[in-house]
Amino acid sequence: MDVPHRPRIGLFVTCLVDLFRPSIGWAAVKLLEDAGCHVAVPAQTCCGQPAYNSGDRRLAKDLARPVIEAFASYDYIVVPSGSCAGMLAKHYPALFADDEFAARAQAFAAKVYELSDFLVTVLKVGAVDAEFPRRVTYHDACSGLRELGIVDQPRKLLGTVRGLDLVEMEDHERCCGFGGTFAVKYGEISAAIVEEKAAAAEASGAPVLLAGDLGCLMNIAGRLARKGSAIEVRHFAEVLAGMTDVPAIGAPGKR
Repeated sequence: MDVPHRPRIGLFVTCLVDLFRPSIGWAAVKLLEDAGCHVAVPAQTCCGQPAYNSGDRRLAKDLARPVIEAFASYDYIVVPSGSCAGMLAKHYPALFADDEFAARAQAFAAKVYELSDFLVTVLKVGAVDAEFPRRVTYHDACSGLRELGIVDQPRKLLGTVRGLDLVEMEDHERCCGFGGTFAVKYGEISAAIVEEKAAAAEASGAPVLLAGDLGCLMNIAGRLARKGSAIEVRHFAEVLAGMTDVPAIGAPGKR
């Protein structure tokens, strides 16, 4: 697909960003607009991922149809979350495979990108104008990594942030234990997994942990807080956009 001169982006904010961390959405808007895009946020609901993962295909379809319709006119759909982007890009076509909505779901999915992937792969953004003189470590969220191949894209952009020093934690590709409804269904297993992730973050020596999926970030931040750790937890978009004046995820009193 040829990139329009000023592509029209439909930003799929995600439920967690909307309800718990809207600064991520504003950071995504800034990054996209700085790259020359026209950004809009159409009316939207849940992508249907919790229902889909729980086996409720009927509810997932009911939630997916208005999303597809709301974003039909945009050149691209960009998502600051690997898990929701994976749902839209990979699972919508499968969800509607034997449905009259199949062609629309396929056309929609072809335009969906995770934020860092869109900036690097489609827009060819080579650098950002931001400063963050801190040492950071990075967690590769499962859906972005395994469904969408998001590995180098955020690291490439973070590498252009002035003063930022990225150190990799051990097993940075290992799950944090969130997994959406997995953390609810299998709480003890989830808690054991995130304990290992928190320990790896602390062992890295970095005072800041970044990732691209708010569900993972909230899960890790919660465990670090319960351990009394001083590690700050942030979405990479906030750092890339130079919007780090907001409290870290999990900081008391503010979101």
